[in-house]
Amino acid sequence: MRKATARFICFALSLTFLISARAAAFPDWDFPLEPETVYDFDQYITLANRSHLLDSGYVPGDLVKTTVRRASGVGAMELRKAANDALNEMFEAASEAGYTLYLKSAYRSYQTQKTMYNNRLQKMGRDDGLVAYPGSSDHQTGLGADILNYAWTQKDGMNKEFAKTAEAQWMLEHCHEFGFILRYMEDKEDITSIKFEPWHFRYVGREAAAYIMENHLSLEEFTEEWQNYVADYEARGGDFHELIIWRARVRDAVVVNVNEYGEEEYSIFY
Repeated sequence: MRKATARFICFALSLTFLISARAAAFPDWDFPLEPETVYDFDQYITLANRSHLLDSGYVPGDLVKTTVRRASGVGAMELRKAANDALNEMFEAASEAGYTLYLKSAYRSYQTQKTMYNNRLQKMGRDDGLVAYPGSSDHQTGLGADILNYAWTQKDGMNKEFAKTAEAQWMLEHCHEFGFILRYMEDKEDITSIKFEPWHFRYVGREAAAYIMENHLSLEEFTEEWQNYVADYEARGGDFHELIIWRARVRDAVVVNVNEYGEEEYSIFY
């Protein structure tokens, strides 16, 4: 036991020295979120709007069939796996709280969005901000979901009055707990260029969602905020990409093996 304890202390000191020595080469990272969250390897915080168009051939690689309750008359839908898993958790929590939610719309391809946009233009004679321009749709990311209560699934169309329902208010209060944000807020229309949609929720992951909702940000504002921070970080001498690589190496540096005597042995690969 003493030998194992001594080995662990030696290991801990060695690892601390290596981490401290390498960390000294990086400026302090004091953004409220972890670097990996805004590095966005999984593309959960990808911004899609008129200024950040998705390619016409962009299709998320991990789409799965949705497994939550769907509005009547709505066929099979798809979401990215993480969004679908989180949506299941949110629907279950809503049920426990006494609310029944229905998925109305999920992933849409570029071509589907293009058809919807053109149909809306022909009907209204102008872009009225209710159907996203092709390539700018949050739905094309595979992370956006339109969610209603039963009464609103029976209506012809959706509007801001849905925000007054108990289900909409519950989702607004709790969506971040499952990694979702209200994508198009009422007082952010001049920023998002999309009218208030109290039914449209977007998966960004739990850490980002908590920060965005707590600070009442649009995804556009959040994107500008973290990108400005990264630019400042690099202006201070940091290398964002190298920081991510170094942190990954630290996480993978510790290897624990059990020897023939049942004792844990620690190794550092750095």
